[in-house]
Amino acid sequence: MSQLLKVQCFNVSRDGFGAGEGQSLDRPFGHADPTPLWSWAGATASWVARTDPGGTRGLDDHLTRDHTRNIGAEIMGRNKFGPQRGPWENHEWQGWWGDTPPFRTPVFVLTHHERPSFTLADTTFHFLDARPAEALERAKQAADGRDVRLGGGVATVREFLEADLVDTVHIAVAPVDLGRGERLWKSHTDLLDRFHLETVPSPSGVTHLLFWRR
Repeated sequence: MSQLLKVQCFNVSRDGFGAGEGQSLDRPFGHADPTPLWSWAGATASWVARTDPGGTRGLDDHLTRDHTRNIGAEIMGRNKFGPQRGPWENHEWQGWWGDTPPFRTPVFVLTHHERPSFTLADTTFHFLDARPAEALERAKQAADGRDVRLGGGVATVREFLEADLVDTVHIAVAPVDLGRGERLWKSHTDLLDRFHLETVPSPSGVTHLLFWRR
């Protein structure tokens, strides 16, 4: 079976934005409050950061659980890793996630500026100056036969979609508008020339858009 490149549990607002303007160390999503975008996943029993028992079951939980299933590596853009721009001036900054990142796989961070790889717990971050196809090939090798997750941010997902490298896409559309920021699309129908689509509303209020290649 061939390895797939998957976008999973990627959250956008009703008007198509995945993050706000003005990202900073204290505000990873810029001006936007991420809670309305992510609350559906955080409420599930399978949420990766859950530390207490409980949580919802059903559709949202199934999709949250699927986030890690058969994933052997992740690709992300530099903006998802951290707020710095330009050459790396602070190698002590090791991402938003503390000493135990949730990925538990090799992670390939796309950047135009070199930086040595490092490992935190069972996640190793590699920094690549590479085109999408080259980065995907590196990630597939590291995934050792399993699939690769395209974790974001928004510009990175758009770049890989435009390169026609993505096999499946799960977008959770939250019932809020951000108005400005990093926009994934003007309309999800932009993908329908290449993907099938199933639209599944959830009792939590989000609408799950599930795309797979034609």
